Amino acid sequence: MFSIYGMSGPLFRGTLEQLAQVREAARLRQAPALAGREDELGPELPASTPGRAALEAYRRVLHQDLERGPLYHAHQLMQRRLLCVQAADPVERAWRSLVQGSVHQAPVLEQGHLVGVVGERNLLTALNVDQGSVRDVLERRVADVMSSPVVTADPVTDIRRVAQVMLEFDVDGVPVVDAQGLLVGFISRGDILRAVLMDPPLSLWR
Repeated sequence: MFSIYGMSGPLFRGTLEQLAQVREAARLRQAPALAGREDELGPELPASTPGRAALEAYRRVLHQDLERGPLYHAHQLMQRRLLCVQAADPVERAWRSLVQGSVHQAPVLEQGHLVGVVGERNLLTALNVDQGSVRDVLERRVADVMSSPVVTADPVTDIRRVAQVMLEFDVDGVPVVDAQGLLVGFISRGDILRAVLMDPPLSLWR
């Protein structure tokens, strides 16, 4: 289940399919779908081909391995210790918070409620950085440069659907919000990549 939060609060709550139909989603660029592959092991071999028995045995083992693969949810991968910035913060303060926290993006709060996400790309529209030091800064607040509205996921959301939202909405992370509307975590592209590396059969993508 996904939601959209903006400056005025919750704007939408529904499935991934419903999300694609809302007006805010329709304005965003959609990434091309990945082409599916019927059989990565190639066509069937004649019965007389040497090694066919071994190949068929490998196919059966591979199929069983994929079938027993784990199903990840957002709450299993999300980061729970969050660095958040305030909508009213100056962009320079937000930049320093990201640098000190060694993160590339952060949820934005206003009076304790999620209203957007801000990342390095957003902040660089209002400041210049030279060799790690901030030089020129425009008089901007986080609210002026952040991405809002922002798509969020429920804690129990299939991670493959979270990844699909990242691709289709061209975002680097998705906040995780519980049924009461409270921010409980954040899941980034890096979190998904680490999950893939730590779970060798890539059943995450089956």
